[in-house]
Amino acid sequence: MALRPLDDQREITIEGADRDFTEKLVALAAEHHAELTVAAVDTAWTVERAKRYLRSLTAGARRFAEMIVVDGDGYVDADQLRSALGKLNGPTVALSRAVPRGVREGWWPEGVSAPITPVYDPDITSWKKVIAYEMTSESVPVFRSAFSALKTGHTAAPASPEPPPHGVGRRRPPSPYHPDGTPPTTYR
Repeated sequence: MALRPLDDQREITIEGADRDFTEKLVALAAEHHAELTVAAVDTAWTVERAKRYLRSLTAGARRFAEMIVVDGDGYVDADQLRSALGKLNGPTVALSRAVPRGVREGWWPEGVSAPITPVYDPDITSWKKVIAYEMTSESVPVFRSAFSALKTGHTAAPASPEPPPHGVGRRRPPSPYHPDGTPPTTYR
């Protein structure tokens, strides 16, 4: 919870509040004749957000996510992922950077949680060993629909620009050389 002065008023930000909590907070404020503005931000994953998330991933990270969502129904052992993909460093780094990039680009609001999270071995306390990766049961059908939409090509035009997949459509800067390959002539 954050409290900071705003002119002669106070602003309190509470992240992750559910509807029941919000209603109780409004009722409490009304009891004390306080003015209260509640702005709810939906941080749940939607199919559109999931499609944008998946399109922003590298091919290896997208396959990693697909194995968890489609093949594993929300849970896959890390050893199974390693046997299929090799080292997991690349895909996991891509996954960890996708959510903050989406917030920065305005694709989803701050507070959206990472859809795929590591599961650590509870028996090892000194060194955190990842034994599996999982996705919440609420997000699995959303991401399954997103994968299906991406595979069938039923994607809506993006609301804001996003990176083209794997460099497709990226252009080189204009060459200073002439079309025949000779360097430009300079006069001093």
